[in-house]
Amino acid sequence: MIDLNDRVVLVTGAGGAIGSATARTIARAGGRVLLHDRDDASVAAIAAELGDRGTPLTADLADPHSADALWDRAMSVHGRIDVLINNAGIYPSAPIDEPLDTWLGVWDTSLAVNLLSPAVLCRAAVRSFRSQPEGGIIVNLASRAAFRGEDPEYWHYAAAKAGIVAMTRTIARHYGRDGVTAFAIAPGYVDTPFNRAFAETVGVEVAAADTGLGEVAQPQDVANVLVFLASGMARHATGTTIDINGASYVR
Repeated sequence: MIDLNDRVVLVTGAGGAIGSATARTIARAGGRVLLHDRDDASVAAIAAELGDRGTPLTADLADPHSADALWDRAMSVHGRIDVLINNAGIYPSAPIDEPLDTWLGVWDTSLAVNLLSPAVLCRAAVRSFRSQPEGGIIVNLASRAAFRGEDPEYWHYAAAKAGIVAMTRTIARHYGRDGVTAFAIAPGYVDTPFNRAFAETVGVEVAAADTGLGEVAQPQDVANVLVFLASGMARHATGTTIDINGASYVR
């Protein structure tokens, strides 16, 4: 049993399927969760479920400056944060035949939410963790797309997630002696509303057929890995990216 007794974990995108599964798993392991999402409605259900184990916080990560303010508010709740889990993300379509301004607008928003705001939060985490006696842990959500590429309408997403991997490795290499460890995970298809468009147009069974297991991952499968990394039990794996894709892409 992983013990996160009274550890404080900031989970972005905590109202989503993976984020809420992660928050529940952290709370069951004894941790306290700072539950971020875009608005109160998005995070209300998981906040009510966790009660005094969870504190809701809102910020629109389409504005990276709001990520810095989010960190400051999160730090004020318990006076420290032990683990940052950058889970929030978006997946808008950007077909190449769209007008350039429209296409670039999607890229700007996607990079803001999927890369720049996580970078701002990592920056704040490193600065805070360096001054904490026990340091801190960063876990960033990348994607199989960072390595395999993505569907034609989602170049921006693959590019952002490749940036997440490079950023995580850089943090691990240069701040480990300051007490900071950093990890990335790279899920493939996960059975969540995030992937609703694929499920409705292509079908979950197609994604399942692409895996070595013949099934797609569930949110809890991702949450289990995130919480293990948050436990501090994998310290010497810092810099690692862990694939969670059912062998649909093997590096």
